[in-house]
Amino acid sequence: MSAPVAAPQTMDREGIAARIPHSGTMCLLERLESWDADTIHCTTTSHLQPDNPLRTAGGLMAPNAIEYAAQAMALHGGLLAAPGAPPSAGFLATARNVRFAISRLDEVQGTLQVRARRLSGDARQVLYEFNLTDVNGATLADGRAVVVLNTPLP
Repeated sequence: MSAPVAAPQTMDREGIAARIPHSGTMCLLERLESWDADTIHCTTTSHLQPDNPLRTAGGLMAPNAIEYAAQAMALHGGLLAAPGAPPSAGFLATARNVRFAISRLDEVQGTLQVRARRLSGDARQVLYEFNLTDVNGATLADGRAVVVLNTPLP
């Protein structure tokens, strides 16, 4: 599968928000660093923002790393879609083998590195593996996720 010609290799938060079904502060990714037909790499510092919509009184807990990864997966799907196509509806069906090396994301200094790799899939569902690392490459969270696409609920 080749990447659509019209899709840029890098983009800012505004470009990301135009390609995923998240807007405002809920668009957690700030920059697309690179992507190809199988992988995507994004970065962000939104985990440090006091108005992060996932933050609770206890802070930004590590399981929210799954949402960061899910947004990277959604962006990847948007980049693979036909040029000009609206963001595709989908939902995170499962997250498996998820491991956290930290308890809170908001205690991680610097930029989060968010990566996902498409392992398999079709027009109805896609299996990704994902990992979040700090700016030095230390793993913060990793796992696998299944995204179900455009499938009406029974």
